[in-house]
Amino acid sequence: MKKFVLLAVPLLAVPLLAVPLLFALSAAQAQAQHKHVHGEGRLDVAIDKEVVTLDLELPLDAAVGFERAPKNDNEKAALAEAATTLQNAAALWLPTPAAQCAVQSAEVHVPFSGGDDKHGQHAHEGETHHADIEAGYVLRCANPAALKSVETTLFKFFKRLHRLETQRAGPAGQGVQRLTPKNPVLGW
Repeated sequence: MKKFVLLAVPLLAVPLLAVPLLFALSAAQAQAQHKHVHGEGRLDVAIDKEVVTLDLELPLDAAVGFERAPKNDNEKAALAEAATTLQNAAALWLPTPAAQCAVQSAEVHVPFSGGDDKHGQHAHEGETHHADIEAGYVLRCANPAALKSVETTLFKFFKRLHRLETQRAGPAGQGVQRLTPKNPVLGW
């Protein structure tokens, strides 16, 4: 997953072709600054012409109520349901309707749901392991000039999610915003 840190340089002063380079250069710094907070997810949004890329990171606890291997069939079902919900990008991300955006891809990694069970897990010094869901989405908009916001329905599906810290970069500039169940719209 790409992570980026907003730079002090106004995005309009940087040629749009340089935006991916800025994201790549700041990826290591963003990884170092990330901290795992229960109930808080992270969303990075990059807008490049007609393409919108959304990179999401959620503590597994915010989605299913635990951050370990499932202990019973109910917990296995909760993991499967979270993965299914997160795959349905069209239900999770609602861009400005006039922009006519369509989902191009959705890639979701849920720890303990098969494959590499170490994916998305990390530990802090002196603490137990934490596990994060990582998901990436790509939308393509037929009318990108009309794109003014993206609403999320994540809070409706994941009641333990209390806030989503967002960073956004695109033609309208860059910004940060906290999304909550009462304010689920990232706007610019």
